[in-house]
Amino acid sequence: MISLKEIFSVQNQAEFNEVALKVFRFQADNNLVYKDFLQFLNIPISEIHSIEKIPFLPIRFFKSHEVVSGKNQPEKIFTSSGTTGSIASKHLVSDLSFYRESLEHSFQHFYGEFPDYKIFALLPSYLERSGSSLIDMVEFWIEKSGDGGFYLYNHDELYRDLIQNEKDGKKAILIGVSFALLDFIEKYQLDLKNTIVMETGGMKGRKEEITREALHKILQKGFGVNEIHSEYGMTELLSQAYSRGNSRFETPNWMKILIRDTGDPLSLLAQGKTGGVNVIDLANLNSCSFIATEDLGKIHSDGSFEILGRFDHSDVRGCNLMVSDV
Repeated sequence: MISLKEIFSVQNQAEFNEVALKVFRFQADNNLVYKDFLQFLNIPISEIHSIEKIPFLPIRFFKSHEVVSGKNQPEKIFTSSGTTGSIASKHLVSDLSFYRESLEHSFQHFYGEFPDYKIFALLPSYLERSGSSLIDMVEFWIEKSGDGGFYLYNHDELYRDLIQNEKDGKKAILIGVSFALLDFIEKYQLDLKNTIVMETGGMKGRKEEITREALHKILQKGFGVNEIHSEYGMTELLSQAYSRGNSRFETPNWMKILIRDTGDPLSLLAQGKTGGVNVIDLANLNSCSFIATEDLGKIHSDGSFEILGRFDHSDVRGCNLMVSDV
């Protein structure tokens, strides 16, 4: 069995490859959904000797199946928000310690120690439903920080607290869903010196969708900051990637992004080419660590990546066939 320590102590590509292959073999044997998927592809597990050859499970399986490795009962079930009438994804988390370790190590890697920050959260659409992994993440941040809270729609209080925190001179992170941050700066203009503004993406039908570049320009002006940070995560993952500016995301050591050919989901593309985003998240030990998302992106030479959009249903092609027949 792969240990929690083994996953979160990965330091380099060689160690990542070694642990990823161990996780693959474990899940190929113990995750019934993934096992059936591999059998459908008729790919012998014994012939997989590199992470580039590992088949990635289409993310939509989390909507139609219980994607779990082993038989442990879930400690928690994270659910996606989805749109009206759509089927929500469910991530059955049988060991929350993997999620907590991922959250803590990721934050320390990208931002430092929790007590150095006050956490402001403006996440109304997530806060108004149950099962959000993002809310769980931010609750953990606030608990570890010991300072901060959620504001729902109380923009007046948030404004006062941000101004007071600037006067106090303490570092802070304001994390918010895009439409809520835009709503806030329609009423208030700030000139933040000590606060990182982090968007989590998504208009949730509240505003017209715009490019991330356009969004960041508006938010930079409204909050008076030079950079807008971003978080890339989803219900089906226990780890997150972060951008600290320029919309370029970086992953923690136990997470890796690969780009697949949109016409052939089993083929990978070279750096700089746009295709489907595949994610390896070793923290997903007890579900599936190898996920083919419905995002489009590309990887840069320094290892950072961009998210450029999403597939529509006609673009999924090969993945559609695999989902419908398994």
